[in-house]
Amino acid sequence: MIKYVIVLLFSTGLLSAQDASIPARLEVNVGDVLEIGKPESAQYRYIDYPRANFIIKKGGIADFKRLIGERVTVVSIKERRDGRTKIKIKRADGRRFFGSHAQIGAEFEHAMESGELLAVK
Repeated sequence: MIKYVIVLLFSTGLLSAQDASIPARLEVNVGDVLEIGKPESAQYRYIDYPRANFIIKKGGIADFKRLIGERVTVVSIKERRDGRTKIKIKRADGRRFFGSHAQIGAEFEHAMESGELLAVK
């Protein structure tokens, strides 16, 4: 009888551990406001900023530090075949990124997990 109790406890613990390892799916809708955070490394990895030479060619200033703390609005959402969510964002104040680009793209889940994009409360 004690063996059955031990097996029951073990299987219950195993099932609850599997349930806890499934991450909650992040939700995003068009019009949601997010904030640009500081990247983990020297460059942003999951926000698709244009390279500095393209920003300069279009007459902009390539200063990525200015964007930290800037609020952005989600303009469009696309689900990829592999399950990742690609979003397009624009600045909430209506200005252009770097003075040259109206919208930029980002991989939503990865950017949220790494802290490059933050949810605004």
